[in-house]
Amino acid sequence: MRPIVYLLLAIAAAATVLQLMGINIDIGISGLFYDPATNTFIGNTNPKLAMLRDNGRVAVYTCVGCALLGLAGFLPWRVPSIRPRAAAFLVISLLVGPGLLVNVLMKPYWGRPRPSEITQFGGTLSFVNWWDPTGACDTNCSFISGEASTAAWMFGPAMLLPAPWRGVAIAGAAAFTVVVSTQRVLAGGHFLTDVVFGALAMLLILLLLRRWIIPPAQS
Repeated sequence: MRPIVYLLLAIAAAATVLQLMGINIDIGISGLFYDPATNTFIGNTNPKLAMLRDNGRVAVYTCVGCALLGLAGFLPWRVPSIRPRAAAFLVISLLVGPGLLVNVLMKPYWGRPRPSEITQFGGTLSFVNWWDPTGACDTNCSFISGEASTAAWMFGPAMLLPAPWRGVAIAGAAAFTVVVSTQRVLAGGHFLTDVVFGALAMLLILLLLRRWIIPPAQS
């Protein structure tokens, strides 16, 4: 987990430094997937990419459902049981990350417009950097990405698996997060920095809550 956190920190730092130097990596990357002739992003016109988003939601909802059932003690006997602390960790991390941080504290008030809303890509609003909360977006804004943070929540179940399976599960969670985040950039729904900071925030929340809810002796 820590190498992934360090990688995300490095990407976020590099993107920030480049933008401070006048090299707008957010617009540059999003521009690769924008077609000015049709005024659309390729992620909005490719049904296979839309299917990836839908399937990703199903995967997350399934894991969330299992965590809730485990917390309530309603999992059927054929399904391996989830310890109460593990179920609580998964549910609380989802509420704190995508729930509280993203959808209550950030997206309603951090007025960064989405790529599809800015003038460079056929919209009407001005681009603002990720650290600027004074953009013209009114609600459900671009920073930070809720879907990237929700996808990164899948690291939570992976962290709880026994050692022989944990590494494979974490690699799978990383691939899943990359796919979901990439789809959002391809669709003009988020900038690179939106998805990087969304995933990074979720990983830090998971690491902190795991240490608090599931002490090392019980993990």
